[in-house]
Amino acid sequence: MSKRNLTRLIGALIALVFCLAAVPSLAASELDVAKAAGHVGERADGTVGVVSSNAPESAKALVESVNAARKQSYAALAAKNGLDPTVVAGQAGAKLMERASPGQYIDDGSGWKKKQ
Repeated sequence: MSKRNLTRLIGALIALVFCLAAVPSLAASELDVAKAAGHVGERADGTVGVVSSNAPESAKALVESVNAARKQSYAALAAKNGLDPTVVAGQAGAKLMERASPGQYIDDGSGWKKKQ
């Protein structure tokens, strides 16, 4: 491989890393907006959920996307530490509900309520 092609490859790899790093940030900011609007909330099982049946389709799609990514992360962390993924998800859910801002919705297993 020529030096020129190697430089291009390295540049492309660096750009890819920055693009991939930006994707979770974009999803996180979308999630923050959806939570602030009351469309999405945190659940005790480590997932997010749609708070109201009249939430926009974009909120529903966001929930599916975030939950898929979380499920993958929980599974990887569980495998690395020899734990059951549901245990990891439950621990994450408790922390995420604890960190939710006042006014955001949380579901501790008994239904949606606004965090005080």
